[in-house]
Amino acid sequence: MPQRWSDSVTSEAADIAACRALLRGGSRTFFAASLLLPRRVRDPASALYAFCRLADDAIDLAPGRSGALARLRERLARAYDGRPLPIAADRALAAVVARHAIPIALPEALLEGFAWDAEGRRYETFNELQDYAARVAGAVGAMMAVLMGARSTEAIARACDLGVAMQLSNIARDVGEDARAGRLYLPLAWMREAGIDPAAWLGAPACNAALASVIARLLDTAETLYARAAAGVADLPPSCRPGIRAAGLLYAEIGREVARAGYDSVSARAIVPGRRKAWLLAKTFVPAEGETLRMSAPPLEAVQFLVDAVAAAPRPIAVNAQARTYKDRVAWTIDLFHDLDQRTQMGR
Repeated sequence: MPQRWSDSVTSEAADIAACRALLRGGSRTFFAASLLLPRRVRDPASALYAFCRLADDAIDLAPGRSGALARLRERLARAYDGRPLPIAADRALAAVVARHAIPIALPEALLEGFAWDAEGRRYETFNELQDYAARVAGAVGAMMAVLMGARSTEAIARACDLGVAMQLSNIARDVGEDARAGRLYLPLAWMREAGIDPAAWLGAPACNAALASVIARLLDTAETLYARAAAGVADLPPSCRPGIRAAGLLYAEIGREVARAGYDSVSARAIVPGRRKAWLLAKTFVPAEGETLRMSAPPLEAVQFLVDAVAAAPRPIAVNAQARTYKDRVAWTIDLFHDLDQRTQMGR
């Protein structure tokens, strides 16, 4: 018996709820920022991030990483063919990529970045590190912009700037944690310029003035990209701007927390206190100074292929407005009852 439309709406809402639950536990910074996005963007964004999170975990935790990558590529292909595996994140992803016409080159780039992680690849130059960041984070920024309906070259370029900046902040925060796992993402040439032998340092990771200078250099570059990204916020729908401001502010603060610790991210992992997160989230409803600047900077060379993929992709087919409104009301009602239930449990 064919599935009724109302059942389809309920099933899709359940898949999104499962994605949100996954992110609430494992991607708290994104989850906090996403609360400021309108539902029409927050839900598909949750589906994308959930798939990305599961894919990342599959690579990190699988005993045979090459086999895990092959399975992920198969899952992605099935989602794009409209035949997702019976997994909430896969079903949600299939619906999102079809509805928003997300070019497959974007999630493929993400999986390629995961493949580089699986290889234990290291990066001699900063340009090579940008190639990596473009795949594991710039691609996500591009997908988010597409979800918001911002598909111009300028909008995608600035979204990629934000993704790359966020990845650089993460790398700076995780230097010690990565080193203890045998991973090293800092540009090897920068380390040598600072008088550090990368192989010797990885054998006995510690923070000193030389390493602090490398981390500071990385965070300075991230700050430049955050400023570039801020100039692109004005290209987004007004309802989406607070959420994107939140993402930029929260991730940039990770780098500033590292700086407050003297750029020592080896001895301890920097954590942004909850009170400061709340203060930053409160700032997201006021346009940042950089948003008033109009920037015509070309895309980073590392992300040009992502910009080109979006430019070449067909536009999504418009959905009937009346059907969309009714569907949104159904989803809103489900979400409302979920929130009421959560508050009731908290009260108990």
